Formats: sequence, structure tokens, C-alpha cells
Amino acid sequence: MAKNLDITILLDFYGDMLTPKQREFLDYYYNEDLSLSEIAANVGITRQGVRDAIKRAEAQLMEMEDRLGLVKRFKDMQTGLEEIIECANKISSENRNTGLSREINDLSVRIKSIALSLSE
Repeated sequence: MAKNLDITILLDFYGDMLTPKQREFLDYYYNEDLSLSEIAANVGITRQGVRDAIKRAEAQLMEMEDRLGLVKRFKDMQTGLEEIIECANKISSENRNTGLSREINDLSVRIKSIALSLSE
């Protein structure tokens, strides 16, 4: 698997379920952008040993996501919160254009505020 953002996100969600060595290798490879040779030199094993450990850890992360789906749910929630914020902005804009109800304005600001706090 090529280096990509998906593995780093999976590592954030499921990294604690890996062995310390697996986490260390993935961190070196994906977060610190070290080559397999550099990791092998740092930990005193062969380049092939590092590659095999990384491939096994990646497979475990993918399997965890397939079973638990936490990353998918997180991404779906982020998308939903962005849509809520967009709708709140449209409500505020429409309210300004059609006669400014203070209550509608306050509620749209509150909705946006809640959605923003949940997306952090």
C-alpha cells in the first residue's frame, strides 16, 4: 500500500490496538516519513523485516476499520456537520433578506455554534 492519509487516520483511531513495535514502525514510516532502510537501521532489523511488519500492521488496521467502521462514521459525521453549518448559514442569510426575525437568527447562530463545537 502506498503512503497515504488513510493509514495515518486509521493509526490515529486504532493505533492503540497494535503492538508497540507495529505502532513505532508505522509512525516512523507514515508520520516521520522514514524509508524502510532508515527504520531498519534505527531498530536493528532487516529492511524486509520492517516491510513485513508494516504490511501486517496495515492489514490489521484495515481489518479493524472493516469490522468497526469508526473512521467511516467519523467522516460521515464531519460531512453532516458541514452540511448543518451550511444550512444554518443559508437560514441566517435568508432571514436577513426577508425581514430579520431575531429568534430565527439566534437559533441559526446557536445551531452553527453547536455544529462547530462538535466538529473540533
